[in-house]
Amino acid sequence: MRPTSARGIATPEPYAVAVRELVAVRLPPGPAFVNTLQQVWADGDALLPVDPRLPAPAVDRLFGSLRPTVLVDETGERTRRSDGVPVEDGDALVIATSGSTGEPKGVVHTHASAEASARATSEGLGVEPGDAWLCCLPVSHVAGLSVIIRALVRGLPLEVLPAFDAAAVQAAARERGATLTTLVPTALARVDPALFRRIVVGGAAPPATLPPNAVVSYGMTETGSAFTYDGHPLGDAEVRVVDGEIQVRGSMLLRVYRGGGFPVEGHDPRGPDGWFGTDDAGELAPDGRVVVHGRRGELIVTGGEKVWPTAVERVLGTHPEVAEVAVLGRPDPEWGHCVTALVVPRDPAAPPTLDALRSHVKVELPAYAAPRRLELVPALPRTLLGKVERHAL
Repeated sequence: MRPTSARGIATPEPYAVAVRELVAVRLPPGPAFVNTLQQVWADGDALLPVDPRLPAPAVDRLFGSLRPTVLVDETGERTRRSDGVPVEDGDALVIATSGSTGEPKGVVHTHASAEASARATSEGLGVEPGDAWLCCLPVSHVAGLSVIIRALVRGLPLEVLPAFDAAAVQAAARERGATLTTLVPTALARVDPALFRRIVVGGAAPPATLPPNAVVSYGMTETGSAFTYDGHPLGDAEVRVVDGEIQVRGSMLLRVYRGGGFPVEGHDPRGPDGWFGTDDAGELAPDGRVVVHGRRGELIVTGGEKVWPTAVERVLGTHPEVAEVAVLGRPDPEWGHCVTALVVPRDPAAPPTLDALRSHVKVELPAYAAPRRLELVPALPRTLLGKVERHAL
């Protein structure tokens, strides 16, 4: 990206150093993290954000896979790692994927792809010169990190909170002028959305109803954040569906994967014509909107019929007795898989019945999509970004 004006950054062009460091930064969200990011880029290096809450064994696995050359720890102290592997000229970020199993894998973004994502999403939101960004998501993930990059690229005021706190988020808007933010659905439900001019909602399935100033984002680490808002492609993103899989091509795409079973020098997952397979199932609506059904591995085949969990979750989420819900297929000798609803009831003393939920679903979806099994749970396991951890259900 190499911005010439973003909070006083002036990056050398060309860089004077020959080795491009991969700097692992284990600072909490806040001004120190932003300042370190700017300095890393000014030095011509790339940044690997590390969640300071990770336990030591997880950090060891991360570093063993992604091989950073330098570590900036929680105190800001900088130390060199003997087993590190440099990055290539132009690399800006290595972001660890959020997979819960297997060896950590890094997504490498260049300055060009990070800037392309920032500009495309800013244009999609209609960002104005008087806007100010608030980041209240973990900066070790692309959702929070991309908020910072959008502010830097556009030279906008930026506030970074150490974590989501409803009172602090609302105070940032009321008292300090924040107009833009990104929230996960659970956080959106805890604040007054009217305090912000625009809100990006992502990280998990959106609620059935959204405030008029909110947009639903769809993207992933490999695309540098969203490549669609409300289903409409952003910037120069091209989208197609091949054999039911959503594929994307555009300037916001990653350069390579690093580590995670791939060579640390990198592996390009794009096809020879530049298309990247998302492993998400979906379709293109007649008006060109991208409709996402869910991860291809989440499809439930029950009695020969195909059921997408997200569609059933969207309907069940509108039932007045349902606080949270996740849908998945449990193995079943008769049906192959049984559509199962895991429900957190609004009132544990008066939970919804299976018959009531089935009737509710059949108003909008085919009967075969209605759950045949109900499991009442006190809570759903979620990631830091609010996604349901289906492997833990």
